[in-house]
Amino acid sequence: MAKEAKKNPQELTVEQKLKTLYQLQTMLSKIDEIKTLRGELPLEVQDLEDEIAGLTTRIERIKGEIAELKTSIAGKKVEIETAKASVAKYKEQQDNVRNNREYDFLSKEIEFQTLEIELCEKRIREFSEQQEEKTKEVEKSSALLEERQKDLEVKKNELDEIVSETKQEEEKLRDKAKELETKIEPRLLQSFKRIRKNSRNGLGIVYVQRDACGGCFNKIPPQRQLDIRSRKKIIVCEYCGRIMIDPELAGVAPEPKAEAVKEKPARTRKRLTEMD
Repeated sequence: MAKEAKKNPQELTVEQKLKTLYQLQTMLSKIDEIKTLRGELPLEVQDLEDEIAGLTTRIERIKGEIAELKTSIAGKKVEIETAKASVAKYKEQQDNVRNNREYDFLSKEIEFQTLEIELCEKRIREFSEQQEEKTKEVEKSSALLEERQKDLEVKKNELDEIVSETKQEEEKLRDKAKELETKIEPRLLQSFKRIRKNSRNGLGIVYVQRDACGGCFNKIPPQRQLDIRSRKKIIVCEYCGRIMIDPELAGVAPEPKAEAVKEKPARTRKRLTEMD
């Protein structure tokens, strides 16, 4: 026997559309509850991953700067040895000068090379201080990186545990929600999603509670309540914009109204008795 073809969303009655929308709302609300259960963990994991990536890049950059400082220090040490060799050579040449002019020239060269040695030694001290500071910075950043990696591992384990517990349920709910969406005409579905997105509690369709909108709790006029109960057209709350349905359609028993206490007739009888 051939399966019965699915009804075109356009062919559904208003009552069927409202009921399907409310069922979809129920599925989406349960998915929202699962997301709430996860809380801020996904964002915390993402923030930690970003911080770890930043720290790793920073440490590598500082290590590169330390390597450059070491190269500079080594270069200055070579310059010092070269300058010392030049000083020794010029001093030796001074012993064999033929006139004062040659002696003065060599003296100036010795003085210049001595100043070069002092300048190189000063640069080495500066580079060494910078290297020490950057080494401490690397140690501090590395300790922070290790701490953040531990935090990330803990947060990931928490998130994985929650996801593993809820993943199967969430997938089922999403499948049901997708199936329900195919039964709703695109324009109505789009409007419902827009209302839901703009709602703080994520509710796009609500049922009437105590003669008021179940979303914003503003009173609904009697005629409008009658229209909602008739299920002949889609009624939207004029205050919050949510779609409204009657409790019975939502599968909720209507709350009984409190009966008025009949005191006036009793007081009237009392007055009549007093008059007699």
